[in-house]
Formats: sequence, C-alpha cells, structure tokens
Amino acid sequence: MENMWENEYVYIAARYSVVILCMIVFLSIFELVTKYKNWEEIKQGNLSVALATGGKIFGIAYVFQQSILHQNSLLTMIGWGVYGFVLLLIGYFIFEFMTPGFKIDEEIQKDNRAVGFLSMIISIALSFVIGAGIS
Repeated sequence: MENMWENEYVYIAARYSVVILCMIVFLSIFELVTKYKNWEEIKQGNLSVALATGGKIFGIAYVFQQSILHQNSLLTMIGWGVYGFVLLLIGYFIFEFMTPGFKIDEEIQKDNRAVGFLSMIISIALSFVIGAGIS
C-alpha cells in the first residue's frame, strides 16, 4: 500500500478526485448563501449567474492549484484549499457589504451583467491573492 502513493499517476488521480469533491461541496455552500438557484438560473440563460459562478469555480480551482504546487501532502493541500475557500466566501460577503446601494444577489438574479462580471473578476482577483499567500 505504501508503494501505491509513490506512483505519480495514483497521486495525481487522488489530488484530482479530492479537488473535484471539494469543488462540489464548495459550490453547494455558495448555492446555500446566494438568494437564487445557480444551476436553474444558468439553465434559463442567466449570463450574470454564469459569470459569477464561473468566477467562483475559477477561484476555487486556482487556490487548489497553488495548494498543489506548494504543499507536499494531500491533507495539507486540502487544508489550504478549505482555508482559501473560506477566504473567498468572506470576500463574497464583503462585496455584498461594500455595495449598500443595491443587493448583489438581486442584481445578479435580474441578469445585471455588469454586476455578474464584477463578481467574477472579484472571485478571480481574490483567488490570485489567496494563491500568492499559499506559496
């Protein structure tokens, strides 16, 4: 069993599987904190929701990329990935707080593409900052 983890292909598959599972869990948490149903809105063609969700997917993936590049163990990689996700989630709430003139979720649900695009950029930008911190 010890030799199995020394096989690079097995280790890559393990990291990949963990990241996919974390991505599903993290997107489910984002689904819980937004006032709309991401996948239903995307199915109906809401580009703003697609942009915001795409930014979250990219952000999570980038945090995990940096975690994989700079951590030696699978558990450490998961730990940094979870920590990075929590920081992204906090960033989401800060974005909502910093716009008292309107509600981010309501504007995205109404397909306000400017807000959806900005939400995507914020997720990506924060993931770069978080990723730099991991390295």
